[in-house]
Amino acid sequence: MAGDQLQVLNALDVAKTQLYHFTAIVIAGMGFFTDAYDLFCISLVTKLLGRIYYFDPSSDSPGTLPPNVAAAVNGVAFCGTLSGQLFFGWLGDKLGRKKVYGMTLMLMVICSVASGLSFGHTAKGVVATLCFFRFWLGFGIGGDYPLSATIMSEYANKKTRGAFIAAVFAMQGFGILAGGIVALVISAAFKNHFDAPTYAVDRAGSTVPEADYIWRIILMLGAAPAALTYYWRMKMPETARYTALIAKNAKQAAADMSKVLQVEIVEEQDKVEHLTMKEANSFGLFSREFARRHGVHLVGTTTTWFLLDIAFYSQNLFQKDIFSAIGWIPKAATMNAIEEVFRIARAQTLIALCGTVPGYWFTVAFIDTIGRFTIQLMGFFFMTVFMLGLAIPYHHWTTAGHHIGFVVMYGFTFFFANFGPNSTTFIVPAEIFPARLRSTCHGISAAAGKAGAIVGAFGFLYAAQSRDPTKRDKGYPAGIGVRNALFVLAASNLLGLILTFLVPESKGKSLEELSGENEEEQPTSSPAPYGRTAPV
Repeated sequence: MAGDQLQVLNALDVAKTQLYHFTAIVIAGMGFFTDAYDLFCISLVTKLLGRIYYFDPSSDSPGTLPPNVAAAVNGVAFCGTLSGQLFFGWLGDKLGRKKVYGMTLMLMVICSVASGLSFGHTAKGVVATLCFFRFWLGFGIGGDYPLSATIMSEYANKKTRGAFIAAVFAMQGFGILAGGIVALVISAAFKNHFDAPTYAVDRAGSTVPEADYIWRIILMLGAAPAALTYYWRMKMPETARYTALIAKNAKQAAADMSKVLQVEIVEEQDKVEHLTMKEANSFGLFSREFARRHGVHLVGTTTTWFLLDIAFYSQNLFQKDIFSAIGWIPKAATMNAIEEVFRIARAQTLIALCGTVPGYWFTVAFIDTIGRFTIQLMGFFFMTVFMLGLAIPYHHWTTAGHHIGFVVMYGFTFFFANFGPNSTTFIVPAEIFPARLRSTCHGISAAAGKAGAIVGAFGFLYAAQSRDPTKRDKGYPAGIGVRNALFVLAASNLLGLILTFLVPESKGKSLEELSGENEEEQPTSSPAPYGRTAPV
């Protein structure tokens, strides 16, 4: 049976939606806006980097990044993100959400600017410097995942908690869209100012020296939204759940939330001491008790996020390659360097606007009505269907006149990723684990996701290469082709659908009810406090 809830936590659970909720969404959401902009803007400029730093005057096609360099430039930020999720997730439970929140933001601002200032006397020097700063940028971004989700879940009321966490995550969609729009505006401005011939007409002249500024400006602008929200992040009080249940300071928790909620809240130090002394609030991450209560759920959140990100990030990072393969973006030799950036940015902006952004907001609208489990199951199902719809008649889609159909189907896979597992895998780990392990477990789940993103980023780059040497990017070994790569991604989504049954539904319950922190002592043979998919 559940025990008495602390008044300060009950006040948060039943609070009406008010200004502080929206303030928290904007403050946490701007971090996610920056995360998405920084992670995905690199895909807009990799072709340009190849033209500038790996130009070969004897080649009939423009310069491209060698396979190992392309993999490093695309994937190094994910390696940093994975490390940051584990480190800052753990630190958020040790030092407090608020203290660590400022660190991650400053790291993102500094490394965004530094990425754009990458220097070197040789191509290798510039790329090595860029990869160094992209790693540490990713490290800061990694910290934002568990902290933003945990802070929002601990501030929200139980009735609309899903929508609030989803709204924070939905800012990722705007970040991807902003990256495309910024690249469009900058490339259009440079295109109008510096008229250059196509590569086929003038190989050296097709890339004007000023093109080097384009990628640097795009990367550096990622610092702006993060810098603007730093002050407000530092003004946010620590979450009451951390202050009361981990720091055991009932007085501070009551004072902070009285100010935020504008109601009088009684401090209950005795009750805090009693709650934190219980066995339900004392076991560690690697204990048998954690495995009994939450082990299956941690397996569920990590595996589904891992499988989702294989598909999601390979699609997002290599849109340009897929669009080139089906002929939606012209052949590189028929464009100059700036025109190519413009065309890639336009294609990605259209996909973000029509498929990516709406999916996130459908989740915000429906998550507290139809629930996390249903949305995740439905999302994985339709991603599988649309991936197969792209892969089975792939040769039909690549023939002239059918490109629009491919792009529409491709847009639907993004829509159901975001109105589906891309949102729910972020939300659920912030709800179902105990307060003292919440940030850590979210970090572990998110890191599993980024491991999937690394598989997608590195694997898809090689796997999507054609068996036909004339259609293969320079320097790459034969792959399985885009069609077979899409079959692999469909299989990944199908496995994600099956593993979704390990994840519990968290709609409408308080965080303490979900994690079992309020329950009275029970014999160890009792089931975990979930109505569905409880470990036995």
